[in-house]
Amino acid sequence: MPMTRQDDFDRIRQNGDFDVLVIGGGINGLGVHRDLSLQGLRVLLVEKHDFCSGCSAAPSRMIHGGLRYLENGEFDLVRESLAERDALLRNAPHLVQPLPTTIPLTTHLSGLFNAAISFFGWAGRPAQRGALPVKVGLSLYDFVTRKRRQLPPHRFRTARATHRKWPDLMQDLRYSATYYDAWISMPERLGIELIRDTRHAAPHSIALNYAEARPIGDGFEICDRESGLSHAIRPKLIINASGAWLDEVRHSLAPPKPGNIGDRRPLVSGTKGSHLILEAPELFRALDGHMIFFENADGRVCIVFPYLGKVLAGSTDIRVDTVGRTRCEDSERDYILASLRRVFPDLALTPDQVVFSYSGIRPLPRSDQEFTGRISRGHFTHRIDGDIPQICMVGGKWTTFRAFAEQTADEALEVLGTARKCSTQNLPIGGGRDFPRDHATLAATLAQTFGLGEERAHHLAQTYGTSAHELLRQCSLQSALLPQDADQAVSSGEIDWFVTHEYARHLSDVVLRRTSLAITGRISLPMIQDIAMQMAKTLGWSGDTTQTEIETLITELHQYHGVSAEMLAQRSRPRSTQCA
Repeated sequence: MPMTRQDDFDRIRQNGDFDVLVIGGGINGLGVHRDLSLQGLRVLLVEKHDFCSGCSAAPSRMIHGGLRYLENGEFDLVRESLAERDALLRNAPHLVQPLPTTIPLTTHLSGLFNAAISFFGWAGRPAQRGALPVKVGLSLYDFVTRKRRQLPPHRFRTARATHRKWPDLMQDLRYSATYYDAWISMPERLGIELIRDTRHAAPHSIALNYAEARPIGDGFEICDRESGLSHAIRPKLIINASGAWLDEVRHSLAPPKPGNIGDRRPLVSGTKGSHLILEAPELFRALDGHMIFFENADGRVCIVFPYLGKVLAGSTDIRVDTVGRTRCEDSERDYILASLRRVFPDLALTPDQVVFSYSGIRPLPRSDQEFTGRISRGHFTHRIDGDIPQICMVGGKWTTFRAFAEQTADEALEVLGTARKCSTQNLPIGGGRDFPRDHATLAATLAQTFGLGEERAHHLAQTYGTSAHELLRQCSLQSALLPQDADQAVSSGEIDWFVTHEYARHLSDVVLRRTSLAITGRISLPMIQDIAMQMAKTLGWSGDTTQTEIETLITELHQYHGVSAEMLAQRSRPRSTQCA
């Protein structure tokens, strides 16, 4: 049985001395927590809500080199992104997989001059990109990865060849270009796996969700937001990994000095990105397993690709002045659907096909760029000296989290006068450890070893990778074997696992972040009630608490993800009724 939350707080109460306090449990915070813990440091990470519940829960679910960053002249960022993409393909193959990506092209030379002057710092809105500048960009992409190529090089197709493969694409295209990047099926699960790996390899470190660090006197205290209890801690260094909330947190930890304008200048300039998940079988078939990467009429790059049996489409890029939780507004939904109709003009795409939507604020470096697409997706650290120094992690993206964590960890090690012991570059993550050649091989092994049905075994292989062995053994020991019914989206044994091994504290943690039930449009009212009842048994919730959890989740689904109570009720009907 793993250590409980109470065990962690008891350890803090007994010894509040930590080398590093990491504030923020998004992907950057989890990455630096792992890196520093593996160097032998005692590290405490605190997240105010659930792990990976902010911006880290709202990416485009692409793991990519950033082809369009070449246009901004960010060659180093592209090179780093491609190296980290390939590292994730090696280290987390259960969650990160290759994604063939196709760009429809309607012109030959358009955008060539624009791309050239952009490379040297021009900041205007990009012109439409033609075949030649895209060819140059993809050739650079291939050149960077030539010595360690894991994915096929790019190829061009004529209009005729393109329409043979994608007959529903826009008729006015002249060429298409196909290259390879990658996608991540469940990014929040990868975050959880980083925590579990760290706990196993470095049990001296602690990661807490639903906890908050507060200045008190000359030190700090950790408040458990579940119980309200607090404990004093004494860190030597603070790493601010709070993403879009970075400026708010840094000012709370180190208030700006009077008259010092530089201290008050924001480091982060957020933009809002919204995405849709569609139940659109015709579009799913039309994509033929590819992501279509295309320009909208306003020059914004948009994407659409098959995602866990549905279609993921996005995204918007809207500058925001106030940091907070956000949702996909109707105008953004309509923008994304309109963009899809440009590239698939003959397909009927309507708002009632949207089964889920999500939105988050990208914590980009502060920028005065008028066109948000020109704002760098790079990252850097900003150090604030004091009795307890603070290192702020500014910017970053999912693909480069490991490299950014390593960069930040190296700076922290320098501050603390400690040498690096190991690198995480080739370190497997969670269920990616000892992964066979593909999911089908793992699923066949699980089916044979544990007597599972084919679909159930495939689900477990895709969700947990090789960690499914441990989960199934644990369920067997508890006499809570997973059901054989392939239609059963989640089992009681898995729910217990989320609580006892994966830090789930609330119903939303399971439905939104430990599983794909909500994002794939499978969640229904009876399923919510069943999951809540199982969590109540494990966590000892009262009847009132259980009902509150159900009501809170239903409200959250409606308010932030466009899933109304009526939609949940409709999904509760028998399949024959839904089809009718």
